[in-house]
Amino acid sequence: MKGKIVMLHSLIAEFLGTALMILFGVGVHCDEVLTKTKYHGSGHIFAITTWAFGISVTLFIFGGVCINPAMALCQAILGMIPWSNFIPYCIAEFLGALFGSLVVYVMYADHFKASEGKIDPIAIRNIFSTNPNCRNLPRNFFVETIATTVFLTAILAVATNYEKQLPIGVGLIVWAVGMGLGGTTGFAMNQARDLGPRLAFQLLPIKNKADNDWQYGLLVPGIAPFVGAVLAALFSHYFLTI
Repeated sequence: MKGKIVMLHSLIAEFLGTALMILFGVGVHCDEVLTKTKYHGSGHIFAITTWAFGISVTLFIFGGVCINPAMALCQAILGMIPWSNFIPYCIAEFLGALFGSLVVYVMYADHFKASEGKIDPIAIRNIFSTNPNCRNLPRNFFVETIATTVFLTAILAVATNYEKQLPIGVGLIVWAVGMGLGGTTGFAMNQARDLGPRLAFQLLPIKNKADNDWQYGLLVPGIAPFVGAVLAALFSHYFLTI
Protein backbone atom coordinates (compact mmCIF):
# COMPACT_ATOMS: atom_id res chain seq x y z
CA MET A 1 0.00 0.00 0.00
CA LYS A 2 2.80 2.42 0.88
CA GLY A 3 4.48 1.77 -2.47
CA LYS A 4 1.24 2.53 -4.32
CA ILE A 5 0.84 5.80 -2.41
CA VAL A 6 4.42 6.81 -3.23
CA MET A 7 3.87 5.97 -6.90
CA LEU A 8 0.62 7.95 -6.99
CA HIS A 9 2.37 10.93 -5.43
CA SER A 10 5.15 10.67 -8.03
CA LEU A 11 2.65 10.53 -10.91
CA ILE A 12 0.74 13.55 -9.59
CA ALA A 13 4.04 15.43 -9.28
CA GLU A 14 4.96 14.52 -12.88
CA PHE A 15 1.52 15.61 -14.09
CA LEU A 16 1.46 18.91 -12.20
CA GLY A 17 5.14 19.65 -12.79
CA THR A 18 4.81 19.17 -16.55
CA ALA A 19 1.63 21.24 -16.59
CA LEU A 20 3.35 24.08 -14.75
CA MET A 21 6.35 23.95 -17.10
CA ILE A 22 3.97 24.24 -20.07
CA LEU A 23 2.06 27.03 -18.35
CA PHE A 24 5.26 29.07 -18.35
CA GLY A 25 6.52 27.92 -21.75
CA VAL A 26 3.41 28.00 -23.93
CA GLY A 27 2.26 31.04 -21.96
CA VAL A 28 5.34 33.05 -22.86
CA HIS A 29 4.91 32.15 -26.53
CA CYS A 30 1.33 33.46 -26.32
CA ASP A 31 2.73 36.67 -24.82
CA GLU A 32 5.28 36.99 -27.59
CA VAL A 33 3.04 36.16 -30.57
CA LEU A 34 -0.57 37.11 -29.88
CA THR A 35 -2.12 40.53 -30.39
CA LYS A 36 -2.72 42.90 -27.47
CA THR A 37 -0.63 41.05 -24.89
CA LYS A 38 1.64 43.05 -22.62
CA TYR A 39 4.79 41.47 -24.06
CA HIS A 40 3.89 41.18 -27.75
CA GLY A 41 6.99 41.03 -29.93
CA SER A 42 9.33 40.55 -26.97
CA GLY A 43 11.48 38.05 -28.89
CA HIS A 44 13.19 34.73 -28.37
CA ILE A 45 15.55 35.84 -25.61
CA PHE A 46 12.52 36.72 -23.50
CA ALA A 47 10.91 33.37 -24.35
CA ILE A 48 13.98 31.22 -23.69
CA THR A 49 14.63 33.01 -20.39
CA THR A 50 11.06 32.37 -19.29
CA TRP A 51 11.34 28.67 -20.18
CA ALA A 52 14.55 28.47 -18.15
CA PHE A 53 13.22 30.28 -15.08
CA GLY A 54 9.87 28.48 -15.37
CA ILE A 55 11.56 25.09 -15.20
CA SER A 56 13.58 26.28 -12.19
CA VAL A 57 10.34 27.30 -10.44
CA THR A 58 8.82 23.92 -11.30
CA LEU A 59 11.76 22.06 -9.76
CA PHE A 60 11.71 24.26 -6.66
CA ILE A 61 8.07 23.25 -6.13
CA PHE A 62 8.09 19.58 -7.18
CA GLY A 63 11.69 18.55 -6.53
CA GLY A 64 13.45 15.99 -8.66
CA VAL A 65 10.66 15.27 -11.14
CA CYS A 66 11.51 14.16 -14.67
CA ILE A 67 8.79 16.23 -16.44
CA ASN A 68 10.25 14.76 -19.62
CA PRO A 69 9.88 11.24 -21.09
CA ALA A 70 13.45 11.42 -22.40
CA MET A 71 14.74 12.09 -18.88
CA ALA A 72 12.56 9.24 -17.56
CA LEU A 73 14.14 6.90 -20.12
CA CYS A 74 17.63 8.11 -19.24
CA GLN A 75 17.04 7.55 -15.52
CA ALA A 76 15.54 4.11 -16.15
CA ILE A 77 18.62 3.08 -18.16
CA LEU A 78 20.88 4.28 -15.34
CA GLY A 79 18.81 2.50 -12.67
CA MET A 80 17.76 5.77 -11.03
CA ILE A 81 14.07 4.86 -11.37
CA PRO A 82 12.52 1.40 -11.88
CA TRP A 83 11.68 0.47 -15.47
CA SER A 84 8.11 -0.10 -14.28
CA ASN A 85 7.84 3.66 -13.68
CA PHE A 86 8.80 4.64 -17.22
CA ILE A 87 5.47 4.25 -19.05
CA PRO A 88 3.34 5.67 -16.19
CA TYR A 89 5.67 8.68 -15.94
CA CYS A 90 5.41 9.27 -19.69
CA ILE A 91 1.61 9.12 -19.59
CA ALA A 92 1.44 11.50 -16.63
CA GLU A 93 3.81 13.92 -18.38
CA PHE A 94 1.88 13.89 -21.68
CA LEU A 95 -1.41 14.45 -19.85
CA GLY A 96 0.15 17.24 -17.79
CA ALA A 97 1.44 18.94 -20.93
CA LEU A 98 -1.98 18.66 -22.59
CA PHE A 99 -3.71 20.02 -19.49
CA GLY A 100 -1.25 22.89 -19.13
CA SER A 101 -1.78 23.84 -22.78
CA LEU A 102 -5.55 23.88 -22.36
CA VAL A 103 -5.22 26.11 -19.30
CA VAL A 104 -3.00 28.51 -21.26
CA TYR A 105 -5.59 28.68 -24.04
CA VAL A 106 -8.32 29.62 -21.55
CA MET A 107 -6.04 32.32 -20.10
CA TYR A 108 -5.33 33.81 -23.53
CA ALA A 109 -8.67 33.07 -25.26
CA ASP A 110 -9.42 36.78 -25.78
CA HIS A 111 -6.00 37.30 -27.32
CA PHE A 112 -6.42 34.31 -29.65
CA LYS A 113 -9.71 35.84 -30.79
CA ALA A 114 -8.13 39.27 -31.24
CA SER A 115 -5.35 37.69 -33.31
CA GLU A 116 -7.68 36.02 -35.83
CA GLY A 117 -6.73 37.12 -39.33
CA LYS A 118 -3.88 39.27 -38.02
CA ILE A 119 -1.22 36.73 -37.02
CA ASP A 120 0.30 34.16 -39.36
CA PRO A 121 -1.35 30.75 -38.71
CA ILE A 122 2.10 29.16 -38.64
CA ALA A 123 3.10 31.51 -35.81
CA ILE A 124 -0.06 30.52 -33.93
CA ARG A 125 0.77 26.83 -34.37
CA ASN A 126 4.32 27.42 -33.19
CA ILE A 127 3.00 28.77 -29.88
CA PHE A 128 2.24 25.17 -29.02
CA SER A 129 4.87 23.09 -30.77
CA THR A 130 8.43 23.25 -32.04
CA ASN A 131 9.04 23.50 -35.78
CA PRO A 132 12.12 24.33 -37.85
CA ASN A 133 12.35 27.30 -40.20
CA CYS A 134 14.57 25.21 -42.50
CA ARG A 135 12.91 21.82 -42.81
CA ASN A 136 15.47 19.06 -43.29
CA LEU A 137 14.30 16.05 -41.32
CA PRO A 138 17.64 14.21 -41.02
CA ARG A 139 19.42 17.38 -39.92
CA ASN A 140 16.55 18.39 -37.63
CA PHE A 141 16.65 14.93 -36.06
CA PHE A 142 20.41 15.23 -35.57
CA VAL A 143 20.07 18.64 -33.91
CA GLU A 144 17.37 17.45 -31.50
CA THR A 145 19.44 14.38 -30.63
CA ILE A 146 22.57 16.40 -29.87
CA ALA A 147 20.66 19.07 -27.94
CA THR A 148 18.89 16.42 -25.83
CA THR A 149 22.16 14.57 -25.18
CA VAL A 150 23.84 17.74 -23.90
CA PHE A 151 20.74 18.78 -21.98
CA LEU A 152 20.22 15.50 -20.11
CA THR A 153 23.91 14.86 -19.48
CA ALA A 154 24.31 18.30 -17.93
CA ILE A 155 21.25 17.80 -15.72
CA LEU A 156 22.53 14.42 -14.51
CA ALA A 157 25.93 15.96 -13.75
CA VAL A 158 24.33 18.76 -11.73
CA ALA A 159 21.99 16.36 -9.92
CA THR A 160 24.93 14.13 -8.97
CA ASN A 161 27.41 16.80 -7.88
CA TYR A 162 25.27 19.80 -6.92
CA GLU A 163 21.95 18.35 -5.86
CA LYS A 164 20.92 21.35 -3.74
CA GLN A 165 21.48 23.66 -6.71
CA LEU A 166 19.46 21.49 -9.10
CA PRO A 167 16.58 23.93 -9.85
CA ILE A 168 18.92 26.83 -10.62
CA GLY A 169 21.35 24.55 -12.44
CA VAL A 170 18.67 23.14 -14.72
CA GLY A 171 17.39 26.62 -15.49
CA LEU A 172 20.88 27.71 -16.56
CA ILE A 173 21.21 24.56 -18.68
CA VAL A 174 17.90 25.25 -20.43
CA TRP A 175 18.99 28.84 -21.01
CA ALA A 176 22.38 27.86 -22.46
CA VAL A 177 21.09 24.98 -24.59
CA GLY A 178 18.17 27.06 -25.84
CA MET A 179 20.45 29.92 -26.86
CA GLY A 180 23.26 27.82 -28.30
CA LEU A 181 21.53 24.78 -29.76
CA GLY A 182 17.90 25.76 -30.18
CA GLY A 183 17.97 28.12 -33.14
CA THR A 184 17.30 25.48 -35.79
CA THR A 185 14.48 23.37 -34.34
CA GLY A 186 13.20 25.34 -31.35
CA PHE A 187 14.72 22.78 -28.93
CA ALA A 188 11.95 20.45 -27.80
CA MET A 189 14.25 17.89 -26.09
CA ASN A 190 11.09 16.59 -24.46
CA GLN A 191 8.25 14.65 -26.09
CA ALA A 192 5.67 15.85 -23.58
CA ARG A 193 6.67 19.48 -24.12
CA ASP A 194 6.02 19.19 -27.87
CA LEU A 195 3.43 16.48 -28.47
CA GLY A 196 1.11 17.40 -25.57
CA PRO A 197 0.71 21.03 -26.70
CA ARG A 198 0.64 19.90 -30.36
CA LEU A 199 -2.36 17.71 -29.53
CA ALA A 200 -3.97 20.62 -27.67
CA PHE A 201 -3.58 22.78 -30.79
CA GLN A 202 -5.26 20.00 -32.80
CA LEU A 203 -8.23 19.92 -30.41
CA LEU A 204 -8.72 23.61 -29.62
CA PRO A 205 -11.28 25.76 -31.51
CA ILE A 206 -8.66 28.03 -33.09
CA LYS A 207 -9.76 29.45 -36.44
CA ASN A 208 -7.71 29.28 -39.66
CA LYS A 209 -5.34 26.63 -38.28
CA ALA A 210 -2.10 25.80 -40.03
CA ASP A 211 -1.34 22.14 -40.65
CA ASN A 212 -0.19 20.56 -37.41
CA ASP A 213 2.71 18.74 -39.13
CA TRP A 214 2.46 15.48 -37.22
CA GLN A 215 5.07 13.95 -39.51
CA TYR A 216 7.70 16.29 -38.09
CA GLY A 217 6.30 16.16 -34.56
CA LEU A 218 6.27 12.39 -34.25
CA LEU A 219 9.67 11.95 -35.86
CA VAL A 220 11.89 14.77 -34.60
CA PRO A 221 10.63 15.86 -31.15
CA GLY A 222 8.90 12.50 -30.81
CA ILE A 223 11.87 10.15 -31.31
CA ALA A 224 15.11 12.14 -31.34
CA PRO A 225 14.97 12.97 -27.59
CA PHE A 226 14.86 9.23 -26.82
CA VAL A 227 18.01 8.74 -28.91
CA GLY A 228 19.61 11.64 -27.02
CA ALA A 229 18.51 10.03 -23.74
CA VAL A 230 20.29 6.79 -24.60
CA LEU A 231 23.47 8.67 -25.58
CA ALA A 232 23.30 10.78 -22.40
CA ALA A 233 22.86 7.65 -20.27
CA LEU A 234 25.82 5.93 -21.91
CA PHE A 235 28.09 8.96 -21.59
CA SER A 236 27.00 9.58 -18.00
CA HIS A 237 27.57 5.95 -17.01
CA TYR A 238 30.85 5.24 -18.78
CA PHE A 239 32.54 8.65 -18.65
CA LEU A 240 30.99 10.52 -15.73
CA THR A 241 30.50 7.23 -13.79
CA ILE A 242 27.02 8.18 -12.68
